[in-house]
Amino acid sequence: MTKRAKRYGSDALAAVHETASELRAAGLLDKQTMRTFDDLCLTPIEEFTPQQICELRLREQASQAVFARYLNVTPSTVSQWERGEKRPRGPSLKLLTLVAKGGLRAIA
Repeated sequence: MTKRAKRYGSDALAAVHETASELRAAGLLDKQTMRTFDDLCLTPIEEFTPQQICELRLREQASQAVFARYLNVTPSTVSQWERGEKRPRGPSLKLLTLVAKGGLRAIA
């Protein structure tokens, strides 16, 4: 898979986005429509249960400490997520979504 395909998920979506960008540059696509299109290209954020977070970490064969380091949180935070005492939010939730889709190397 090319670098472009990784960013957009597929070569087809990358080509469509490139075309839309060129239409915007030519003045044929307004800024609001391009912004809406860009939003559609983003990876949707998923919610995770404590069990899913634990399974994701185990799938990646990472300790809580290593997993925490990748996500830029403390090992205690990962432990609390896995016990259901806290829920990931914001950037952590986005990073978990990316790890679920592409593994730890997706955020390394």
